Amino acid sequence: MTMDIAGEVILAALALRVFGRDAVVLLRRLAAAGVRAGISEMRRDLPEGAKSSHHEGQAS
Repeated sequence: MTMDIAGEVILAALALRVFGRDAVVLLRRLAAAGVRAGISEMRRDLPEGAKSSHHEGQAS
């Protein structure tokens, strides 16, 4: 392992240690926002009368 590669590995490990938790929190928030947007999009596409019957599990 050359000094350049060792420096890159150490720098990557340090960046992961410093920013790892923040990155995980950010990814979880992005995933939650995507789920909320998807649910909003599904509800927007349904006709007004189909919302209640779809919620009860009946096919429209």
